[in-house]
Amino acid sequence: MSPIVTVQDAVTAFADWIEPTDTELDAIEQEMPAILADVDLLDAQIITLDRTPTELDARRVRRARNRALAARRDLANTSASVLPEVGA
Repeated sequence: MSPIVTVQDAVTAFADWIEPTDTELDAIEQEMPAILADVDLLDAQIITLDRTPTELDARRVRRARNRALAARRDLANTSASVLPEVGA
């Protein structure tokens, strides 16, 4: 008995619609400061996972959280006309 296998992955693996559009890339670039601030916050939190947090660790997490919040605030305050529209 031979198994039935779909070839959809092989057919759609190189479809044009899989690549992000220029509009989507612009939206990602617009959000990049907030994304990087979130990554820094996660890095600071990960450092404290395997040890007892010191005052320096707490300060590092607090500053990273403040940078992430500021980046999110700046992104939210950006005018809607400046941000490109991204379709679903």
